[in-house]
Amino acid sequence: MNKRTLILLAVLLLAACALPLLVSNYRVFQFTLVLVYAIALLGLNLLTGYNGQISLGHGAFYAIGAYCAAILMDKFGVPYWATLPAAGAVCLVVGFLFGLPALRLEGLYLALATFALGVSMPQLLKYHHLEKWTGGVQGIVIVKPDPPFGLLISQDQWLYYFTLAVMILMFLLAWNLLRGRVGRALIAIRDQHTAAEAMGVNTALYKSLTFGVSAMYTGIAGALGAIAIQFVAPDSFNIFLSITFLVGIVIGGLASIPGAIYGALFIQFVPNIADEISKAAPWAIFGIFLIGFVYVMPLGVNGAIRMLMGKLARKGHDGLSTADAPAVGKAENGSHTAG
Repeated sequence: MNKRTLILLAVLLLAACALPLLVSNYRVFQFTLVLVYAIALLGLNLLTGYNGQISLGHGAFYAIGAYCAAILMDKFGVPYWATLPAAGAVCLVVGFLFGLPALRLEGLYLALATFALGVSMPQLLKYHHLEKWTGGVQGIVIVKPDPPFGLLISQDQWLYYFTLAVMILMFLLAWNLLRGRVGRALIAIRDQHTAAEAMGVNTALYKSLTFGVSAMYTGIAGALGAIAIQFVAPDSFNIFLSITFLVGIVIGGLASIPGAIYGALFIQFVPNIADEISKAAPWAIFGIFLIGFVYVMPLGVNGAIRMLMGKLARKGHDGLSTADAPAVGKAENGSHTAG
């Protein structure tokens, strides 16, 4: 990273830290969900954007993470922060195991298999033999954590800061993972599967591990979402949630770490804006917004920002070249006169 990028990140971090002190608790809650969704979208982007595996079932992993946190807090009294690694570990194993048979599937066939997982998850959570743990259709109510160390902030503000810290950690882990050999292998598998195998890349292992890591990210997001909302129920994790995640990574930008944040802002706030515009047909308005975004920014928000920054950089370079040209000409004329 160059100095300018580090300064920009520092400014954004300060703005994110100041945000809960400037808005109402309801807005703080909404921005907490943005951070939660950003983690989930980053997980899905690792799988779809960087590795080329399409998933329509990540809402199921989000549900598993949410129920892990809710059950551990409600039934066993586990501290909220300790439920995150537990939810991540469970989803890592489940995602890896699901990824093994999925190795035989690619493209639309893999999407169909994950779609089946997303559709079946609410029904599995309602299964009467599991009601003792899941609460059935009634779900589970959990208590929002209080700020530690006697901090004079609200519960919503503390949970926002806690989620922000977790999000930063997860983003740093993803950035470190993708900038090395693993990231190059994932992209090679996505772009040229056969060539990657010929180069000695263990494609089966990488694809299964990517599925597991992606599920882990989404499961941790689900646990944070359950803690923030204080409630889990099977119908909260229908197939529409999985589709919403897919919309988020496309709008934010595929194969883009910052794109997860842009996509999270879209799926959190645009439906609310659409509802304010038309109470009668909010999803029609949402569809218009979606089509507009895809048409104007086909590479996603992050892609549009990068293109804009590239154009500005080229204009600045051209401006400097034009300004330097007369000076060079004067220097050459001066040398000829002196000669």
